[in-house]
Amino acid sequence: MNHASHKEHRLTLPETVDALVADGLVDAEEAARFKQERRYYKGEVHPLIAIAEQRWKSLQPPHRVLDLDGLTQWLAKWSGLDYFHIDPLKINFSAVTEVMSNSYATRYRILPVEVKSHEVVIATAEPFQRAWEAEMLPILRKDIRRVISSPDDITRYQVEFYNLAKSIKGALGKGDVTGGAANFEQLVELGKGNKQFDANDQHIVTIVDWLWQYAFEQRASDIHVEPRRDLGIVRFRIDGVLHQVYQMPMAVLNAMTSRIKILGRMDVVEKRRPQDGRIKTRTQDGQEVELRLSTLPTAFGEKLVMRIFDPEVLVRDFSELGFADDEAKTWHSMSAQPNGIILVTGPTGSGKTVTLYSTLKQLATPEVNVCTLEDPIEMVEAAFNQVQILPDIGMGFAEGIRSLMRQDPDIIMVGEIRDLETADMAIQAALTGHLVLSTLHTNDAPSAMTRLIDLGVPPYLLSATVLGVMAQRLVRTLCPHCKQPGGLRAEDEAAWTALVAPWKSSMPTQIYRPVGCLECRMTGYKGRIGIYEIMPMSLDIKKLVAGGVELSKLREQAMREGMKPLRIAGAKKVAAGLTTIEEIIKVAPPMFDAG
Repeated sequence: MNHASHKEHRLTLPETVDALVADGLVDAEEAARFKQERRYYKGEVHPLIAIAEQRWKSLQPPHRVLDLDGLTQWLAKWSGLDYFHIDPLKINFSAVTEVMSNSYATRYRILPVEVKSHEVVIATAEPFQRAWEAEMLPILRKDIRRVISSPDDITRYQVEFYNLAKSIKGALGKGDVTGGAANFEQLVELGKGNKQFDANDQHIVTIVDWLWQYAFEQRASDIHVEPRRDLGIVRFRIDGVLHQVYQMPMAVLNAMTSRIKILGRMDVVEKRRPQDGRIKTRTQDGQEVELRLSTLPTAFGEKLVMRIFDPEVLVRDFSELGFADDEAKTWHSMSAQPNGIILVTGPTGSGKTVTLYSTLKQLATPEVNVCTLEDPIEMVEAAFNQVQILPDIGMGFAEGIRSLMRQDPDIIMVGEIRDLETADMAIQAALTGHLVLSTLHTNDAPSAMTRLIDLGVPPYLLSATVLGVMAQRLVRTLCPHCKQPGGLRAEDEAAWTALVAPWKSSMPTQIYRPVGCLECRMTGYKGRIGIYEIMPMSLDIKKLVAGGVELSKLREQAMREGMKPLRIAGAKKVAAGLTTIEEIIKVAPPMFDAG
C-alpha cells in the first residue's frame, strides 16, 4: 500500500487499529470494542504504545503477542519505510546530536541515528509527518532517509543521547584537551594551561553513570576504558566477546577514570603502578551489583577494566549453570564429603569462581564455618568468612590457610593453588578433617594430578586426599528467540566427526543455527552455559595416581569409568539445541583416544 499521497498528520489510534484489522492481524470485533473504549483518546501516548498494552495475539501464524517491537516493524512495512532498531552501542551520539537541536528533535518526535557522507538517517514513529524534512534539507545539505523506530526508544534515547553529548561537551569546555601526564607521547600545546578535570564535575558524574547503566542493560561482564593516542575507547565484553561502545576525547576518559578510582577508594594520583579496587552500586531496578576494578599503566595512559559481578549468579541452581543431571549428582556427592580436596580446573574466564561460589552457597548452612582465601575477593557474600590475600605483607595463600586452620573451619575455599607451599597446606587441611575446594589452570581434569605432582606434591598424598577433579569451559548459548533448525550439511558431518572422534557418537537428527535478532543484538547468541568434565577419584584411579602413572593411562582409566571429555559434554549441548559445533570446537580441547 503506497502512503505517499497521505496528507500531513499524526498517526491516530482509529486509523492504526483499522490498518491492523485490514492486514488480518487483529479481530474486527475486538478492534471495534477497543476503539469505542478509547473514543475520547486525545493522543497523549503514541497509538502503537496504547495498542501494545492490550497484549493482543496476532491472528497470523505463529500468533505472537503484538508487542511494541512487533507493532513497530509492522508500521514500517505498512508505511513503506525501513525499520530501524536503535542500538545505543552502535550509535555515535556526538555526531547525531550535531544534526539538530534537542528541542527540535523533541518537537517532532524524531531522532537522528546515523550520519553518512551523503545522507542523514532520522528515526521517527510518525510516518505521515514530513514538514520537518523540508525544513532540514537546506540546513543539512544531505539527503534525509526516514526510518521507523519504536516510539518508546525515540523518547528515551532523545533524552539520553542529548544529555550525554551535552555532558561530554560540558566536560571538554572545563578542562585541557590533551592527554594525562602518563601519556608517553604527550603533545605539548603552547599557550594552554595544564588544567585537569574535576573528577566530581557533574558532567563526568553523568557520563560514568551512563556507562554503568548501559553495561548493566547490555549484560556486559566487563567494561574496558582504554586510552589510545588521540582518543579514549570504551568497550563492553558481552557473552565473552568484546564490542566497542564509544570513543571519547582523552581528557574526558582520564576524568572518568579518576572518578571511578575515587569511588573505588583507590589512589587517584598514582598512575604509574597497577591498582585494584571495588565498588558496590545498584541497577535502575534496585538490584545490587559489585564492580571489581583494575588499573594498568599503558603507553597512552591508565587503562581501567571493571568486572561486573551479578549476585544473581549465586542463587542459580546447577542446571542453570549447565550441569546435566548425572553431572550435578556426581558433583554433589563429591562436595558432600566431610573432608578431602575438590579441584576445579580451566583457563581464566571459564566460570570456575561461579561454580565454587554456587557450591559454597549450598554448603554454607548455619551449622558449618565456611572460609575463603581469595586474590582478590570476587564477590562479597555474607554467608562466608572471606579473606583477601595480601602478598605484599607476607599474607599469601599458604600463610592464609595456616591462619584459617586456627579459626575452626569446616570448609575452606582456596582461590588458586599456584605453588608447592599452598598445595602442601591444602593437603594438610584435608588430612586434618576439612573439606578444601580450590582451582588450578589445566586443560582437562586428569592433567590436574600431573600438575600437582610436577609442583612437587608426593603422589601418595594426592591419592589420599583428592576427592575429584572437574574441568570446565563456558560456551555461548543460541538465542532462544531466533535460533532455527537447519538441514544437515556435509560440513556439519565433518565438524561433528571432528568434535566427537574417537567416541563415534551418532550425528543428531537436528542441529540449530544462530540467526540474529533484536533480543541477541543480531549475534545469534544470548548468554553462556558451562560444559563439564568430572573425574571422581575411584579406587583404581587412586592406585594409578599413587604409583605416579603417566597422564595417558590416567585418562584411559577415567574414561573407562565414565568420565565424559569436555567435547562430548559439549556435543550433548549441541544435540539439545543449546549451542553450536563451532562454539564447542573453539573452547573445548581436542580429545584423546578413549582406549
